[in-house]
Amino acid sequence: MPDQHRFVENTLAVLAARPDAEAVVQGPRRITAGEFRALVLRTARALRRRGLRRGDGVALLGRNSPEVIAVRYAAHLLGCRVGHLSTGLTAKALAAGVEDIGARVLIADPASAGLVAAAPDLAAVPDVLALGPGGHGDDLLALAARESADPVESPTAPDDPCAIHHTGGTTGPPKGICRTYGQIGGIIAAPLPPTLAEVPDGERLLVCTTLTMFGGFLADRVLARGGTVVLQDGFDAAAVLDAVERERVTRLFLPPPLLYALIDHPAVGDHDLSGLRVLLYGASPASPARLADALRTLGPVLVQHYGQNEAGSISLLAAADHDPARPELLRSVGRPLPGVSVEIRDPAGRVLPTGRVGEIWVRSPGLMSGYWKRPDLTAEALRDGWLRTGDLGRSGPTGLLTLTDRVKDVIVVDTVNVYTTEIEHTLDAHPEVLHSAVYGVPDADGVEEVHATVVRAPGAAVDAEALRAWARREQSSVYRLARVAFTDRLPLTEGGKPDKRLLRRLTGTPAGSLPGTPATSLPGDRT
Repeated sequence: MPDQHRFVENTLAVLAARPDAEAVVQGPRRITAGEFRALVLRTARALRRRGLRRGDGVALLGRNSPEVIAVRYAAHLLGCRVGHLSTGLTAKALAAGVEDIGARVLIADPASAGLVAAAPDLAAVPDVLALGPGGHGDDLLALAARESADPVESPTAPDDPCAIHHTGGTTGPPKGICRTYGQIGGIIAAPLPPTLAEVPDGERLLVCTTLTMFGGFLADRVLARGGTVVLQDGFDAAAVLDAVERERVTRLFLPPPLLYALIDHPAVGDHDLSGLRVLLYGASPASPARLADALRTLGPVLVQHYGQNEAGSISLLAAADHDPARPELLRSVGRPLPGVSVEIRDPAGRVLPTGRVGEIWVRSPGLMSGYWKRPDLTAEALRDGWLRTGDLGRSGPTGLLTLTDRVKDVIVVDTVNVYTTEIEHTLDAHPEVLHSAVYGVPDADGVEEVHATVVRAPGAAVDAEALRAWARREQSSVYRLARVAFTDRLPLTEGGKPDKRLLRRLTGTPAGSLPGTPATSLPGDRT
């Protein structure tokens, strides 16, 4: 499509064609397509009146809400580059992110007012606006209410920077993944594979993970096709089950730890989930044993998505391939999507034969243009149109791609590479284990040991020695567990994957148990 870089204008045209249909739902709030379109246009005019122009940077800080989507669309309509920052950042990291974006304006929801007030050096930002009353700065929504909802022509060009997504930088320097208007528009306009085809009578997507990540892309695609986005501000299993039933949700994305929490909820069987056509999961490796549990609980609705912030979507494991009788399928992340090329290479960049483990290199339409203002990192990651993903895996004879670990997470024991994903799959297959995370920790001599943190099933009493014995039976001796700790809930990154960095920091906690850490409201590597 020649004008796909005008993706906001294209979406607004879809909304204009169905003004009375529901576009965005959050709790009791039901916003029609016509109302949402008017909100975007009025907000764009208000931002333009504040001086925003094509090429300006906009830092957006806010939890899931219709207004957060609308203000992002409004800024894109003006040709701005937008960085949607995590509300889980420290004040120092927020200031670093805003500076990295080169923000002409910071727009924050009222709940983030304290974080904005605490952030150092924000005086250098020319304008700070609040997304509603009671926030830090002038109320953008009040300013927008005074504007007309007449169309606003977008000045964007395909190669203009559109979105800066920060990965890492939760406490340290940010690393911004940049995509252009043409790239974002192409992702939104790309046809879906048959296993993800839209529901003929209207798509209804539930987003309970953060809009700063994959949930935002999914919401954009659904709105661009005339569907409805149902928003929740964070994951709560009971609330998700209620929403899927009440709103007749057809599509849902969850990282594996949240999928497990959903199927383990005691009331899951009391809800009518028959409207759900696709439960897309990804962001971290999934346990074949827990996937089999999910299939028994939810039926044939599971589709695995493997992707990266830098690469976009890479592969899918279709619903038809979720066969508990074929564990090699459930251990895989499916086959590359149309238009995506995958190669397994050694550390020197040479392509490896089928079945050998190496780093996954990807060439895809969704590839980032580079790391924002970091040509050094871009040169390391992108080589002749290929991305080094930092993931290790192997490709099978039928094209199935299987992940074994992150390069940075491999544990070297007695000169042998130990892949944490394989141990996690083994532990998760124990009947008294719900979920596990495995990671390397150096001992007093600097030699890496294999550590695991485990969530036991309700009422289970399995101890560390029993799990060590279980792992020894299933794996070679180098996979021995030096330490097993227990917790009632694994800490998660904002992307919904086990936070192994935090678990390593907690490794001094007595081995019997770790403090339970609540899941975040849901940056990370995989999607």
